[in-house]
Amino acid sequence: MAPTIVVEKDGLLPSYTSAPRKSLSPLRATIYLALALVCTCSALWSLDLPELLHGGLSESEDVSAADLCPQPSALAPSKHAAFWETLNETYATDDFASRAVEWLGGAIRVPTQSFDKMGPIGTDHRWDAFGPFHDYILSSFPNVHATLALTKVNTYGLIYEWKGSDDSLKPLLLAAHQDVVPVNPDTVDEWTHPPFSGHFDGELLWGRGTSDDKNGLIGILSTVETLIENGFKPTRSVVLAFGFDEETSGLFGAAKLADYLLENFGENAFAMLVDEGGDYMIEHGKAFATPGIAEKGYLDVRVEVESPGGHSSVPPPHTTIGILSALLVHFEANPYTPRLGRGTPIYQKSLCLAAHAPGLPLDLRRALQNAVKSDKALRAAEKLLFQDRMFKSLVGTTQAIDLIQGGVKTNALPESAWAVVNHRIATDSSLDEVKEHDTNLLKDLASEFNLSYTAFGEDITGQDKPAYGKLRLSDAWGAGLTPAPITPTDKDAAPYQLLAGTIRATYNAHRGGDDVVVSPGIMSGNTDTRYYWKLTPHIFRYNHHYTGNSTLFQDIHTVNEFIAVDAYIEMIKFFTILILNADESTSL
Repeated sequence: MAPTIVVEKDGLLPSYTSAPRKSLSPLRATIYLALALVCTCSALWSLDLPELLHGGLSESEDVSAADLCPQPSALAPSKHAAFWETLNETYATDDFASRAVEWLGGAIRVPTQSFDKMGPIGTDHRWDAFGPFHDYILSSFPNVHATLALTKVNTYGLIYEWKGSDDSLKPLLLAAHQDVVPVNPDTVDEWTHPPFSGHFDGELLWGRGTSDDKNGLIGILSTVETLIENGFKPTRSVVLAFGFDEETSGLFGAAKLADYLLENFGENAFAMLVDEGGDYMIEHGKAFATPGIAEKGYLDVRVEVESPGGHSSVPPPHTTIGILSALLVHFEANPYTPRLGRGTPIYQKSLCLAAHAPGLPLDLRRALQNAVKSDKALRAAEKLLFQDRMFKSLVGTTQAIDLIQGGVKTNALPESAWAVVNHRIATDSSLDEVKEHDTNLLKDLASEFNLSYTAFGEDITGQDKPAYGKLRLSDAWGAGLTPAPITPTDKDAAPYQLLAGTIRATYNAHRGGDDVVVSPGIMSGNTDTRYYWKLTPHIFRYNHHYTGNSTLFQDIHTVNEFIAVDAYIEMIKFFTILILNADESTSL
């Protein structure tokens, strides 16, 4: 219990609130008061009072929400204002809702599953599923196919070009993917409605692809079809790029589409790119839209141990499996230390929460407000934020041991054993940094087990004496990916300001008011945009998909995938306003 100062007629008494009151002489009271002040100052000094007051946690500087997380005004079309109002009225009708349901529901009823390790186009017949899907969109969107120039890349990749009247303006690039993750046959009975039924229950549309990513693809085509029907002719060209193997890393789809776009349009040829990505939802009592402005890097590290074989009745102290197990335990005992770096997308998102989320705990809000200038406050904010495993994973480089194999028979010593450690690399880190970290992590164990050690093609041990076995680290599949460039979001970044204003205008048009906060963020995984970095520095991963108080990922890649049709129509409104705003803009 803390001491309190009690005022008496004849003096001041430092006491505990439960202590009996006693009268003191003025001299003794003065001595007690002096002692109390010394103790109190010492205690406060031990807490680093200057730091707390000028950048710590007990008091925060007068930092406004506009300083921490500035918000642009809602940006509704002006030149096309009357046209947009007419469309908005159309989107509010039951007839359009029925049409939208049929467009997306029909796409769900054409399965387009992509599988790991599919062979080249023409040799693996599982790709044939995309032919019927092309037939479907051809018949469903006649105006799109009559107006836009269509190029097929590597058979199933789709590039649509809607030519604008002003060639001096950089085109707007909208992307999505045609494929969906496979449905596990063992889970079909767990679906409320069959996974490829496209069932509409009056509120929700069910099926694989409703949230990832046929909602985006069909939403874009529905928007363009409706714009053409109503007589819109763009000034700024619009290009659509639809891959077909995003769920399996995009090697046949987006990678080839990127080559085509670079060859035919050139480097940095597009004003901005919008692909699938972040959603908007209620966080701490406020609606937050979170376009992804970066993606983490990626590296699968193969850890392989080799040692002499033989009969298991004469075992060595450690088999390759035992050695590998020790190495993997050492990995998990030494995870990467996450740091919330200033300037990173997740740091920006944290400041936006501090500025605008009414339900954010006060201690966290104060820490984040002071973190702008105080390293101590930033560390305190980290401690609070990292209690959330999802948040902690988004910030730092992660590691997960996902594959392991070794041994062929119970009475034969395994001559080799290997595992794969998956890394998602923080946006402020690099491939080289992760390789160096993993290499250094296992040096001592390599020496302890007397293993020659090579890592990513480099001889690490350099020893002359014979080794018992070998340890080798490598890029498991040769698919290491550096973190994506961070898209500019400052006040002079016209594409971000246009996107943020469009998001707020869409919210206003559909839900009333512009009471949604737009905050930069990142994707937890990688999208087709990994191949599009050279096309524009202004890449946004965002589907204007309202998920309420839940998370976007609760039904993606699992049973009972669905989308609320009201949210889907709002997505169509978003693409409409985006195209119209980009068409009007002179600053992109």
